[in-house]
Amino acid sequence: MNHRFDDEDILRPDLDIPPDVMETAAAIRLVLFDVDGVLTNGQLFFDDNGTESKAFHSRDGLGINLLQQSGIKAGIITARTSNLVAHRARNLKIAHLVQGAVDKFPAYLQLRDELGLDDAQVAFVGDDVVDLPVMLQAGLAVTVPEAHPLVLRHAHWTTRHAGGYGAARDVCEMVLHAQGNYTRAMQQFLMRTDKIEL
Repeated sequence: MNHRFDDEDILRPDLDIPPDVMETAAAIRLVLFDVDGVLTNGQLFFDDNGTESKAFHSRDGLGINLLQQSGIKAGIITARTSNLVAHRARNLKIAHLVQGAVDKFPAYLQLRDELGLDDAQVAFVGDDVVDLPVMLQAGLAVTVPEAHPLVLRHAHWTTRHAGGYGAARDVCEMVLHAQGNYTRAMQQFLMRTDKIEL
């Protein structure tokens, strides 16, 4: 369905995005997320049997879905391994999942090359020093407000929301806006549309 938007119809995310970040984000074709501290608040919960649990934010899920609908691929690279992360990735139809990557840099290079992308076309969202090798290589390095000081210093952009509380949604909306797809992504909810799975 083609829809022409007048100036007054143009929507913008409620985010502070510098022009240089907008320019960089316009080229992004793949957004990679860390899990603990980015898709979650970083806390790890274990029951008496050692079973791990995490909390994910539904708004992040919708953001990732909207990003993928616009043609941008999403992926996860995490040092830990858990069935619940694999379940969350399946739920969001994230095809690119790498778990158990204590050294995330080789995993990043492999994904980048498999997809035939340049560094300038990849964004990585991390929060701790183990993420820095990838963040320093990727075209767009994003972090969260409570990240390690070194990560904050080297990131191109810091999300408004904390990890696990909408940070991934900020990233998705920023990239959508930079590529001119934010208005269309939001306008669909002002009209009749198919249900989107969270």
